[in-house]
Amino acid sequence: MKNALIILALALLAFSCGEPVQPEPLETPGPALVSISPPDGTGGIEGSSLSVVFTFDQNILCTSASLAGVSVDGGAFIEKASPAGAALTVVVSGLARGRQYTVTLPAGTARGFKQDQKASPAITFRFSTKEPDPAPDPGSWESAASAVKNMGAGWNLGNTLDTNSGDVTNMWFEAYSDRTPTAYETGWGQPVTTRALIHMFKEAGFNAIRVPVTWYPHMGTLEVNGGRWNMDKWLESTDYRVDPAWMARVREVVGYVLDEGMYCILNVHHDTGDHGEKKNGAAWLVADKFDAAKDRYAALWQQIAETFRDYGDKLLFESYNEMLDSYDSWCYATFASPDRYDAEVAAAAYAGINNYARTFVETVRATGGNNTSRNLVVNTYGACSGAGNWNPHLKDPLSQLVLPEAPGHIAVQIHSYWEADKFDAQKADIDRQFTDLDQYIVRRLGVPVIIGEWGGGSNEDSAAMIRFAGYFSQKAKDAGMAALYWMCLSDGADRAVPTWTTPRVKDAILKPYL
Repeated sequence: MKNALIILALALLAFSCGEPVQPEPLETPGPALVSISPPDGTGGIEGSSLSVVFTFDQNILCTSASLAGVSVDGGAFIEKASPAGAALTVVVSGLARGRQYTVTLPAGTARGFKQDQKASPAITFRFSTKEPDPAPDPGSWESAASAVKNMGAGWNLGNTLDTNSGDVTNMWFEAYSDRTPTAYETGWGQPVTTRALIHMFKEAGFNAIRVPVTWYPHMGTLEVNGGRWNMDKWLESTDYRVDPAWMARVREVVGYVLDEGMYCILNVHHDTGDHGEKKNGAAWLVADKFDAAKDRYAALWQQIAETFRDYGDKLLFESYNEMLDSYDSWCYATFASPDRYDAEVAAAAYAGINNYARTFVETVRATGGNNTSRNLVVNTYGACSGAGNWNPHLKDPLSQLVLPEAPGHIAVQIHSYWEADKFDAQKADIDRQFTDLDQYIVRRLGVPVIIGEWGGGSNEDSAAMIRFAGYFSQKAKDAGMAALYWMCLSDGADRAVPTWTTPRVKDAILKPYL
């Protein structure tokens, strides 16, 4: 026993004389927040976005994963979060009046550059926006006639928020993308819209931008199986909710326009249109099928109107884009029918257009606030202009339109496309179009006209396009009609710079207004 104790003692002595046990290294404190600008609890924010600068006591490092965790509540969204030196700048967009918001930086958002250093703790920043202005006195709100006159030259932010699959048998966005707002916005070849792009148009002299938006891919539950969409099931559903992320992105882009002091026209776009030769298009708003879509249509406009209720008088709502009949007729209702005219369907189509217009106006007005006096835009059947004299029914889209409310805060929109290389042959028809619009809309109904889309059939910066564009723009100005060119002044990769795709056409359009 004594020998065993001696052996154990020697073993313990040998162990104690070995390498010392290393203590765990102490972590260095992480970056500490020094200040937030504007200060936490700031109120009265007026714009649609806010830049918040979080300043730490040392230079910081943020991974893309940690930045993705930065969040905001209240229906707003984080536009950008970018570190630089000791500061982290977070841009919050999609703000609405009279709301409180909390920006959250989760624990670990920022790290220092020292070895064995802790990450930053969780940080919150609270702020609120200015209360909505009282509902305007109808007499103090800018009239539609004044707004249209002041718009001057305008442009369409096309192929951007209006993108969609467009084919119920091949819903490729829904089947093959992550369905984020960015996936849709860039899906037709345009880059993500930036403030810089909108600012370029403002600086050049444009004073109105139309923001076409297609809503059906972001409304309710859109089920796609094997690339096919059962639209009838979707129409029968009472799930009318618009995806908050999509609405937030729409608000952000609208904010870009309004922050520049420009007029903005927000619409319902490729929810209308033709269905193609195979009748597999995705347009769910059909002129002679009002009863099938009226509830969903009203619910859509209620959500849009409530979202933008507190925005000022430079934001206009446009009821629908180019709504056609069940024959997919352009030019006038039932032109695509076997006999080139079907009196019964044509009557239903024009009645449907008037019903959609009335539902639109009544729904928006009922949301109160600034929407009680907001300038609203209703389109003719197909946004047809009545141009030409080759058929007695060409003027029907103009003559059959019934105003949904008394003149004052209502305007009518048409679209006008020509062939610049045939300008000499078409010049008389262009002149006649403006005369007809004055007769059938301005004088008959007592409301202003917006030419919401126009073009010359070419995306080239050619002599023919310059000549046509300059003439058409001058005619619109002389007639007191706002004219918003379709897309191609800055297109594709040029928008990302941003720069002009057709600078000479742009100059020709602006010349009458400068």
